[in-house]
Amino acid sequence: MDHAVSEESRHPRGALQMCAGMMVIPFLDVFAKLLGETHGPLEITFWRFFMQTVLMLPFMVSLSLWMVPPGTIMIQAVRGLLLAMATVFFFAALQHLPMAEAIAIFFVQPMILTVLSAVFLGERLRIRRIAAILAGLGGTLVILQPSLVIFGWAAVFPLVSAVSMACYMILTRKLSGTVNPYQMQFLGSIVAMFSLGGLTVIGTVFQLPGAGMSMLVGIEIPWVIGLGLAATLGHAFIVWAAGNAPANLLAPFQYVEIIGAATLGYLVFGDVPAPSTFVGVTIIIASGLYLLHRERQAEQQRRTASRA
Repeated sequence: MDHAVSEESRHPRGALQMCAGMMVIPFLDVFAKLLGETHGPLEITFWRFFMQTVLMLPFMVSLSLWMVPPGTIMIQAVRGLLLAMATVFFFAALQHLPMAEAIAIFFVQPMILTVLSAVFLGERLRIRRIAAILAGLGGTLVILQPSLVIFGWAAVFPLVSAVSMACYMILTRKLSGTVNPYQMQFLGSIVAMFSLGGLTVIGTVFQLPGAGMSMLVGIEIPWVIGLGLAATLGHAFIVWAAGNAPANLLAPFQYVEIIGAATLGYLVFGDVPAPSTFVGVTIIIASGLYLLHRERQAEQQRRTASRA
């Protein structure tokens, strides 16, 4: 009983960490969209994981995290490949769709994650969690009003990214508590970097459209550095969050990303939010705060029951 209370007392911390990660991730998308004007999605994703590998290496060395827990190496490798796939397809979407529309379609991901967490992790689906996810999705639709009919085949890219990211989150939750978060980040980036590096070499040799490697010039170098910093910090928050709360609880807080995306879309690309944006953001924030409030109430009730 005490163990259950202790574990669930970390849920609010996990929710806040997820919110922090979702506010950082849009910076990653901005740098990727800027680089997408002259580079292909495979190459951009390669640089994203190359930078993450470089940034995580000091943590691996200083903390001596070279010992991989038994039975986790394959899961960590698959997790890295899933994140690479999700990133490549989303960066491809950014080359064909406006940033806001790509994110709108991607936001079927929390719904997929909620279902997968119940099927594969046995996590309990509480009514308020489902309601918060539906409310967040509704707020996103109010903001962006995506239409697969309008976007056609390009809409497939963020959909594939959403499925891959949901599977990535499931494996992240499965590994949390067993694998050190820094090791998880490092090994995932290593697998993704070498896989993508191999694909870009093949693309360069055979001159495949959008799959080759080209020289970074001028401002593109700081963009790549920013890409790596945003990716590393954002996904570090996601890993920490997964260690503190179940996947289906964290799902609605992923909608916080739209707040950062709308802000950066305006500041960087001049996208002026429509009036519906403010309505949708209000719904998203309200659904997340309601869920967090309910979780804290439930935690207090469990503590009271445990002392009785």
